[in-house]
Order: sequence, then structure tokens, then C-alpha cells
Amino acid sequence: MGKTLTIAPVSRLEGHAKVTINLDDAGNVADTFVNVVELRGFEKFCIGRPVEELPRITTSICGVCPWSHHLASAKANDAVFGVQPPPAGAKLRDLCNSIAYTEEHILHFYFLAGADFVMGPSAAYAVRNVIGIAGQHPDIAKTVVRNRHLGARMLEIISGKAIHPVTAVPGGYSKPLTEDERQKVLPMAEEVLEFAKFTIKYAKENIFPKYLDTVKTLGVIKTGFLGTIAEDGSLNCYDGKLRMMKPDGSYEDFTYEEYTDHIGEKVLPWSYLKFPYAKKWGEGFDMNLEAPKGIYRTNTLARINVADKMATPLAQEEFTEFRNQFGRPAQLTLLYHWARLIELLYHAEHMVELLNDPEITSTETRVAVTPRAARGIGCTEAPRGTLIHDYETDEKGMIKNVNLIVGTTHNNAPINMSVKQAATTLIKGGAYDEGILNQVEMSIRAYDPCLSCATHNLDGTIPVKLDIIDHKGKLIKTFKN
Repeated sequence: MGKTLTIAPVSRLEGHAKVTINLDDAGNVADTFVNVVELRGFEKFCIGRPVEELPRITTSICGVCPWSHHLASAKANDAVFGVQPPPAGAKLRDLCNSIAYTEEHILHFYFLAGADFVMGPSAAYAVRNVIGIAGQHPDIAKTVVRNRHLGARMLEIISGKAIHPVTAVPGGYSKPLTEDERQKVLPMAEEVLEFAKFTIKYAKENIFPKYLDTVKTLGVIKTGFLGTIAEDGSLNCYDGKLRMMKPDGSYEDFTYEEYTDHIGEKVLPWSYLKFPYAKKWGEGFDMNLEAPKGIYRTNTLARINVADKMATPLAQEEFTEFRNQFGRPAQLTLLYHWARLIELLYHAEHMVELLNDPEITSTETRVAVTPRAARGIGCTEAPRGTLIHDYETDEKGMIKNVNLIVGTTHNNAPINMSVKQAATTLIKGGAYDEGILNQVEMSIRAYDPCLSCATHNLDGTIPVKLDIIDHKGKLIKTFKN
């Protein structure tokens, strides 16, 4: 008879989820589901608030990536008020974004995903974590902790707070960077840059070659991609235009304000996450592994695919090598990790460049704003993908409507598809072990999902499912509201 396998909780990611794997009578995978059961509800309780409060409120959506929400919200405020920040204000926002990126990518590579590669996918659960890595490579572990601390310290100096920031305001940035502060931060940024160089070199020499066969087989799906580029086609994670790329590599560029023309959102009953899809492809939505419809991905691999080039020299060298080896668009899911390290290097270079820009210490960092009835859309690239904040206000500047699409939400359908591909490939005839189930989890961790960011109520109801199971594990009855 058929059997259900449950992986709960999925480990080493932000938020909570479980994977349900249904086996048929032969013990092969019939279907899989990534169930996300968290609920935040920010879209609802932001309504009725002054719009200028949202850059402070929405940072609490996630304590891991508060800067992404802070900056997307501030940009949405700029659009609502109809203003453009002065150059120094925009550059300070961009600087904080890159610093936060280095923290995030170091966290994911070394703390969350790294154990699968350093310790091995089938290593004992007790050591397949950052503590195991620290025991095996104590010097690297110390350096990792120091560089994450440097990121937090730089943000504290520049903005006053590393977590739940308040300094990006409508019209710019509230706190100019002094020359003394710049002199304190610059050597820290240069040290993080050296660590970024070390990290990608170490991974290319000691990790990626060892697992190339796994990269070519685990969680592999074929989709389109979405990311932000500058006017010259280079990667830009703070500002630019959006590029939607089809699986064949053809693409269309569009502005933030046009996102509803290009992105639709599907609701399925077994997850609190929405399922975005590409509307203009004219295919509808389908997660069929053989013939998916409308599915695209975001996050690091997507950004590397849609970009024509990198804006910094060392990252460009790595970008060229990556593209020569894997083509465009690269579809292998575990390549998200490689792309993540190219981005780590880019952001480390970028923050050093910004700190050496004479304009970064200008005292003209914001402009005045006046409340009005308007709609404003702010977009940044969060570490986990394209982040959209869409606000509508009345004539007093009070919020009437909010829509959020976060990076992990874009990747909801692809994550489910990658899990199904991994489980179907690995589980045959009912045979599985802890190492196989961890490889199924690895197909999720590649996307570095932040599930607390991605969940929100859609229609004012909270669906509840109650299963009654007897002492033998047999399902007796299911209640649903």
C-alpha cells in the first residue's frame, strides 16, 4: 500500500516548513508538497497607517533580511510622495544594501547550506550543521563569525542599527555619513572583500568540483527567470528595471510600475504562500515537471542569468567563467550556491567603491515630502529574490491598500518542483534513508528561502485542516474549514 513520508521541520532555513512525500503502491513518488504553515498578515495590519511608518514597520517582516524590506518600502514611499532622493541619499541606501547582502550570503553559505557540502549530505545529523563545520575547520569558522560581525558593525556605524533599521526615509536617508565614520568603515569593508575573494576561491577548489555530479542531477528543473538590471544590462540589486527571461533565454524588460502586467498570482489550498507566474507568456500556471507553464525563478541564479554583465571587475571575471561553463540561462538548481558567491564578491567590491566615492559624505541626503493620494511601487533585489512593495494612499497619506511579493514567494512553485524532482529521482521502490531525505531538503536550501517573509493572508480567512489519526497511524477523518 502507499505510504506518506514527512520531513518536518525542514532544517537550516529561515522560517518553518514541512515536506510531504506521497509514495504509490510500488514505493515510488506519486506526489510531493512543500507545506508552509506560518502566517504574518502584514498586508492587512499596515492598512490605516501613515505611509511613512511602513519603512519602519515592514522591517519586522523578517529579522534576517530587514534591510531589503526597509529599502523597498522607502522606495515605495518615494513613489507615493513623487520625489527622488539626492545622490548621497540613494548611495547610502545602496551601500547599506550591499553590506547587508554580504552578511546574508556569508550566513547562508557557511551556516545553512555549507554543512551539506563540507560534512557531506549523508553525514550524521548531529554534525551536519555549523557546529560540525566549526569543529572540522575552526580557523575558517572564526573568520566567518568575524566577517558577519564586521557587516553588522558597519551597518551600526552608518545607520545606527544593524537590524530593523529606521534611517531610509521618504525622500532619502536621514543620517549623513561623516568622514570620520567613513574612515572607520572602509577598512572593515576591505577586510570583507578579502574574505569574499577567499570564499569563492575555496569553494571552486574544494567544494564545487567534488559535487558537480550532484549539481547536474539534484532538483533540476527548467524555468524562466526574473531579476533587476541597470540600464546598461549589468546586475543591480538596489535599483533599475525588471527583466523577465523565458527558459529559452529570450527576455522582456519592464518598469516596476508594470509588474502587474507581467506577474499573476495563483492560490492553492495547501500553502499560505501564493504562486506567482508569468502572465504575458500566455500559458497560465502549471507545475508539471515535464511541461511547466508560466514558471519563473528569482534569487541569485536568476539575477546572474538575466544580467548581461557585472558592474565590478572581480565579479565580472567570475561571471564570465560561470557563463562559459554553464551557459545562459543556467538551469541547474544547486548552481544557486555558486551564483551566490559571485554576488558576495560583487557586493563586497561595490561597498568599497561606494565608500571611496567622494559624494557619499555629502550632507544633502533627503528632500522634503508632502502627503498626497497616490500609488507607489518600490522594488529591490532582496538576497532571496525580487522584492515588490506596492502601496496606495489617500489624500492624507494614509495607507488604503498594500501588496507585497517577496523573493521566496516568486520561488514557491520552483521550490515545489525541485523537491518533486529530487524525491522522484532519489526514492525508488520504497527505499530511502536520512541521507536521501536530506538531499531532498538540499533542493530547498539552494533557494535560501525565507518563509516567514513569504507568507501572508489573502482573503481574511485562515484555513485550518485537522486530521484524526488512530493509534495505528490510520487516518480516520479530516475536518476543514
